[in-house]
Amino acid sequence: MDAGLLAQYVAVALAVLLSAAYVAKRQFPNAVRRLRIALAAPLVREGRPRWLVGLGRAIAPPARAGADGCGGCSACEPTPPRR
Repeated sequence: MDAGLLAQYVAVALAVLLSAAYVAKRQFPNAVRRLRIALAAPLVREGRPRWLVGLGRAIAPPARAGADGCGGCSACEPTPPRR
């Protein structure tokens, strides 16, 4: 196989992978969040090496805002005025 052809295959595979990740994040945000939690949880357990814990924290989704004391329905916040 030619090196140029191999580079094209790698570039196309990378483009397809990035496109699929973008669509999954835009269309299925809750599923992507659950997947990130499922991947990160085993990595941040007690006794894991520091680099593995760092990787798990990088994979983990950010904490949801407003879910500290209640269910996070955002009903306490005032609604913005309509335009």
